[in-house]
Amino acid sequence: TGVVPFVALLLLQRRPVAGRALLVTGSGCPGHSLCRSNVQEQTRRQVALLNATAQDLFSLYLKCQGEPFSSESDRLCNPSSIFFPPFRVNRTSERKEVMVAMYKLFAFLNASLGNITRDQEELNPTAKELLDRLHNTTKTTRGLISNLTCLLCKNYNIFQVDVSYGESSKGKSSFKKKQQGCQVLRKYVQVIAQAARVLLPHLSPP
Repeated sequence: TGVVPFVALLLLQRRPVAGRALLVTGSGCPGHSLCRSNVQEQTRRQVALLNATAQDLFSLYLKCQGEPFSSESDRLCNPSSIFFPPFRVNRTSERKEVMVAMYKLFAFLNASLGNITRDQEELNPTAKELLDRLHNTTKTTRGLISNLTCLLCKNYNIFQVDVSYGESSKGKSSFKKKQQGCQVLRKYVQVIAQAARVLLPHLSPP
């Protein structure tokens, strides 16, 4: 455990790590200078977009892995054995608590998408549609992390958050890499739907 710069969250993680993300440099938040005027609406749209595209990304991923993943996804992609950040907030939770939980979730997801994308570039280099979707999802996730950083600093003066990243697939067999990817993406489908239900009411205009 340690303090890592926020920019580290925007890089593709290569190994499992737990640490404290420093959202901004310095001893505190720099006021409102991080935020765009429409940051709350932009955050709402990003979460809605990720939720709307998650199932299609998972389905395309399965299709590109071939058998036995296409026909045995329930067994092979069961995410019960993988680590995923706990998401224990709900619609009645305080907005601050929701924002921190979201930050932890999407920091983890950003690192996991980098891991999956790297593996698919190696295993399925000609699967252009899948790779494009993975890159686009990662881009949206990075933008969302940036906006959550702004909101946490601006509204709550929070500039450090404890975060955890998942297990790296580096060095594993091709089958295990494919399986880990499908487990993470299946869990992602479940969690992003819950996250959208919880977060969107907190971001809706008054």
